[in-house]
Amino acid sequence: MPALNFEPKHKPGLDKDFCPAALWNRAFRDLVARAGRAVPVSVALVRKDDTVSVFRTAVLPHEEDYAELNERYVERLIKFLLWQKGGHRIWLSGDPRIADFIAGVYGPRGIRSFDFHFMGEKVYDHPMEIRHCPAEDMPAPREMARALGRHFNGCRVGFDLGGSDRKSAALIDGKVVFSEEVPWSPSFEKDPSYHIQGIDDSIRRAAEKLPRVDAIGGSAAGIYINNEPRVASLFRGISQDDFKKHVRGIFFELKKRWNNVPVEVINDGEVAALAGSIAMNDNAVLGISMGSSQAAGYVTPEGTITPWLNELAFVPIDYRPDAPADEWSGDIGCGVQYFSQQAVARLAAKAGLDFPLGMALPERLAEVQTLMKSGDARAAKIFETIGVYFGYAVAHYADFYDFRNLLVLGRVTSSPGGEMIIDRAKAVLADEFPELSERIQMRTPDERDRRLGQAVAAASLPVL
Repeated sequence: MPALNFEPKHKPGLDKDFCPAALWNRAFRDLVARAGRAVPVSVALVRKDDTVSVFRTAVLPHEEDYAELNERYVERLIKFLLWQKGGHRIWLSGDPRIADFIAGVYGPRGIRSFDFHFMGEKVYDHPMEIRHCPAEDMPAPREMARALGRHFNGCRVGFDLGGSDRKSAALIDGKVVFSEEVPWSPSFEKDPSYHIQGIDDSIRRAAEKLPRVDAIGGSAAGIYINNEPRVASLFRGISQDDFKKHVRGIFFELKKRWNNVPVEVINDGEVAALAGSIAMNDNAVLGISMGSSQAAGYVTPEGTITPWLNELAFVPIDYRPDAPADEWSGDIGCGVQYFSQQAVARLAAKAGLDFPLGMALPERLAEVQTLMKSGDARAAKIFETIGVYFGYAVAHYADFYDFRNLLVLGRVTSSPGGEMIIDRAKAVLADEFPELSERIQMRTPDERDRRLGQAVAAASLPVL
């Protein structure tokens, strides 16, 4: 495959071989334009609710050396779109050979078989299908958005479930009368009762501060469709049988326990973006949370929430062939290895920091943050590296999302390390993507909102 010629103006201090997806794609598009023989390609992602997302682009003529470039470009594009918008049927117009290649890669025995089984069997309960479609037969876009949240009347409980703690809040007509955090470790617990009892405990502790409970809203890591967890790292330790029997209906069971009051639970990234939108009184928000994983959420310019997945932890932002691999999906160069506690631990080894064997990731992050506060140059290098990653990733996200507010939060971004991440990201945007630098405002919540704002925003989800 011929190389695309570009040189990043910023290189991560601990990861000089980083190949930004934004620059690779820009170089590919420039080559398509210079070649003067662009071949239009459309990608349609169809979901069970009959909504359709369509992305239009162009590739080179599918011949000679261009074929490998085309395949690389379209394969990484499909990966982004799958985890941004979701879908179990993927139609591709253009050269049918590209569609055949993608169908093989994302087939049951292909290198992306994880995505095949995840999207088909786990998320949409329908076999995943990828095929060529003539341009004239491509389905039209049919998006749907929900006006969830921003409801503060009555006595409400909100909760936010993370990988290392669960947060809860009690509100009376929008006033927060109680909030707290409780540590827990749900990701590898095998017994579903651990999760059920933990969530119910957080609801109960908040409800004790209210005269009654009118509604319950929840924020949780993972994919949730109609209040059902489909796949979530919180439940990774649970067997498939127990997941189907006890986890898929977990929030319906909790609703019964609480007198069938309205309950609404959505992805924590969506709630983070909603919380930011409410706090800043503005829309067009992309929220990125760097915690135990990478979470993301999106509020449209109209102020609504989409049914998209927005699971940017699985989206590739580094196109080098030997990029770090995600231990869950097996794919390389994906956001979770760059914007999470895992990223800090990976880079800490490169920075020369040693941790005791078996030390948990949250504890490693805390140690790095302590070193950062004390002026340790090794810790600073970690956050500087993440900041460069982030600047290029933001430019990549801007090719797929319409946003003017970028909300940055999560444990990785607390302490002075978070300031360095944002400063370095801003420098990348200013030097490489000046038009985005002028348009996008990076924002961080204050410390109180950073830690408890999602539980409060989650409480506003149900309609009374």
